[in-house]
Amino acid sequence: MAFLSRSAVRALFRSVAKCAGPNALGIIMTGMGDDGARGLLEMREAGAPTAAQDEATCVVFGMPKEAIRLGAAQTVLPIGRIPQVIIDWGRSG
Repeated sequence: MAFLSRSAVRALFRSVAKCAGPNALGIIMTGMGDDGARGLLEMREAGAPTAAQDEATCVVFGMPKEAIRLGAAQTVLPIGRIPQVIIDWGRSG
């Protein structure tokens, strides 16, 4: 039996973009490949604020790097600043 792998992150971000649009917050963190980058771009295009973890604090910079390259991440942050961004957005959003 063949096993087909599909990106769950892209499907999740695409769904959030369609269902929540600007009422969501998209953050992509350490990971291999480009799985979530296009989905994060869809979130940004739907009006959601978006961010990516910076290279210095990533274990694997694949997904954040691709999101930055695509212009999907509006901001790039070290992992230690991400929780405060989530709190701040929740208070103002």
